[in-house]
Formats: sequence, structure tokens, C-alpha cells
Amino acid sequence: MNKEEYLHDGERIDDLQRNGLYIIQNPEKFCFGMDAVLLSGFAAEHLGKGKKNILDLCSGGGIIPLLLSAKTDVGHITGIELQEDMADMAGRSVKLNGLGSVIEILENDLRKAAGVIPAASFDAVTVNPPYFKSGHGIINPDDAKTIARHEVSCTLEDVLETACYALKEGGVFYMVHKPQRLSDIICSMRQSKLEPKTLKTVHPRKDAEPSMILIEGRKGGGSELRIEKPLIIYGEDGKYTKEMYTIYGY
Repeated sequence: MNKEEYLHDGERIDDLQRNGLYIIQNPEKFCFGMDAVLLSGFAAEHLGKGKKNILDLCSGGGIIPLLLSAKTDVGHITGIELQEDMADMAGRSVKLNGLGSVIEILENDLRKAAGVIPAASFDAVTVNPPYFKSGHGIINPDDAKTIARHEVSCTLEDVLETACYALKEGGVFYMVHKPQRLSDIICSMRQSKLEPKTLKTVHPRKDAEPSMILIEGRKGGGSELRIEKPLIIYGEDGKYTKEMYTIYGY
């Protein structure tokens, strides 16, 4: 197989170093970061065994569906991505890895998900959403990186409403986000009938404030939140901690 035939101008193929998987990325668009890897690890750890039907919102280049296909005994993963070029790139990554029977990428606005997916049809929903409220500092609302980082095309409430629509009763929701938005997240999750069940903070070092949070919710779940021990990214030697190596699969 000639991997290069899957590429368009300006793109590259990156080795995910997991189950022989690769991903197509364009540095001029939006490349995945550590947050996506941490979300895939968090979801895989909590999903449990058995084949699941998973929906990934704000799918970007398809990194989370690809990683979940390697980390879980998944049945099927559907990714929804608004931007045409990102959805196309994700679809080509799926074909590159021969995962067409496992992963489907839909180019669609998640706010219109009812038009492409049936209600209450997924066991789990994952999302690495835009973190920042739209407003100051946004130069180009049509730029791929702006859309990925700022709530210009969908809000936190839009994400949660779609997740609730898609999930079966008792289905689980996994999200990575910024700790500064935690109050908004918990209030909005409860309002959307996705009761927060597990929270994990992510810290660059053990003496640093959290830089990310990982949160699990359950559709129709009871009101009890479990706080897991923090995830520390770097040890005192400046290298990844053992837990980080495990998440990356090294």
C-alpha cells in the first residue's frame, strides 16, 4: 500500500504508535493534542468490556475514533465533524487504516444531528469540544483552529444537548475540557440530564494547578460524583509519568 496516495497538498501522515495506526494531518488546519489522547484513555478505562456503539462529536481529524478502535473492543464508532476538509481528512485516515467497517465519519453540524443519527442509539458519546466562549480575541471565525478552540460553531450546551439526544438511557458521556469551565460544565450537564459521575483533574506536575479535566456523565444517572486521583503528566525528572506512558501505549 502506498500511503502517500491518501494525501492532499500540505498534509502529512503521522504514526500513532498504537496498533500500527496512522493519521493524516495538516499543520495549517488543526492537529490533535494531548487532550485527545487523554480523553481516549479515560473513556477506554471506564467503558468496560463488551462491544459498544460510540458517537464522537467534534471529531476533527478522527483521532479519538482511531484511538478508541485500538484501545477498546468497540463495536462501531461514528464521528461527526462540521468542517468539510477535516471530515474528509478523517475519512481518508479511516480508509488508510482499513477501518471502514468500524469507523464512520459524517460531515454534519452536531446541532442538526437528529437528521443523520437516530435518537437514543448510542452506548457512549465522547467529545473534545471547543474550550473557549466566543468573543474577544477571535480574529477569523471561519478559521479551522478558531472553530476547534472557540464556541463559534457550537456551544457547550449544544454539545450536551446532542449527547443527551444520542445516548440510550443509562448511556455514558466522556469529555475533556478546561478546569476554568467546571462550574458551567456541571450545571449544564445536569440540566441536559447527563449527571456528572466521575471527575479527574490533569496536572502538568504534581505541584501545579490542573490544566485539564476529564469528566464522565451518565444519562439519567443519580446524583453522586466520584473524584479520582489526579493524573500527573510529568515527573520530577521531566519525563512522562508511568500513567502517561500507559495511556500513550508505550
